[in-house]
Amino acid sequence: MSAPISASISALSSTLPTLDFENDLWRSGHSHVAGVDEVGLGCLAGPIVAAAVLMPRNLVPIAGIRDSKKLSELQRNRLYGQIQQQAIAIGVGMASVAEIEEINVLQASYRAMQRAIGRIQPLDHALIDGRKIKVDFGIPITTIIKGDTLSYSIACASIVAKVRRDRFMTRLAARYPGYGWERNRGYGTAQHLSGLQSLGITPWHRKTYSPVRTVIEQLSLFP
Repeated sequence: MSAPISASISALSSTLPTLDFENDLWRSGHSHVAGVDEVGLGCLAGPIVAAAVLMPRNLVPIAGIRDSKKLSELQRNRLYGQIQQQAIAIGVGMASVAEIEEINVLQASYRAMQRAIGRIQPLDHALIDGRKIKVDFGIPITTIIKGDTLSYSIACASIVAKVRRDRFMTRLAARYPGYGWERNRGYGTAQHLSGLQSLGITPWHRKTYSPVRTVIEQLSLFP
């Protein structure tokens, strides 16, 4: 396995994501370049989900692709279907609540990304949203600060990861009603916090996160 090559690139503009990073790598001889992003770091419940999206060369960019946080749910779902049609391959990886609590949320996010990348073959370079990463992904990587706003393939990965995690949390909401996961997707909204107080915690809650830990401590004081 080759050691990762990591370069942090600052975001200097707020324009739509482009293929500039991908084109540079394609011109330098990398034929299989994937964009990678994750979602769910700040949630009180549920897994981290990462996606790797391998796009073809000479593609015509899909209109409207951008950072998933800047899109409505309806827009994300529409673009998700178009990304599936355009991509050569898509890999999705998860890191469980148990892993988040065992190795911390940042390391768990890297594990989810490793799993997403591992589901795409062949692959010779990955563009990853974020700062410099000291983790071996088995292939060369380039980290890009605010990459989901700058790189087309990373923006696609952000949409895929968001849609897949949202759908997963919606299914969980049917099993654990009262927390509003079908709307807040596990983030600490007022409804979610109210549900924690009235219903307690579930196996999908991250016990090391402060609001969840507070509920656990309260329950231990009043058995």
